[in-house]
Amino acid sequence: MVSAAYLVDTNVLSEPVRKAPDQAVVTALREHGHELATATVVWHEMIFAVELLPLSRKRSAIERYLADVVSASVPLLPYDAAAAEWHGKERARLSNAGLTPSFADGQIAAVAAVNNLTLVTDNLGDFKHFTGLRVERWHRMTK
Repeated sequence: MVSAAYLVDTNVLSEPVRKAPDQAVVTALREHGHELATATVVWHEMIFAVELLPLSRKRSAIERYLADVVSASVPLLPYDAAAAEWHGKERARLSNAGLTPSFADGQIAAVAAVNNLTLVTDNLGDFKHFTGLRVERWHRMTK
């Protein structure tokens, strides 16, 4: 079991390396650093995104952030059998209701739910139909 309180989504974990980061998110990440975890699915999304970038200073900076900050200090929680079971049940329930959230969002929600963590995301709408999931938004800037 994890001693974290929050599972951070890709859009939260990547905020510090944005061109104009939302300072509310950066501050919250610092304040809650010892309470954070993320899902291996989020790690995949971040690695995939950086691998698509051309070789550049931006890519190098993101790679350093992933290695020196994320990998070094944020526990990665797996999409395991318990998460797969939760996700399968929620996916069936939502499908029967005519809703089809993305598979990756379902995996992220499942990891948060089975580890009893609050999911922190800027995309509240992507997670609003899941039951038994606590979700918070730390972003303050309007898009």
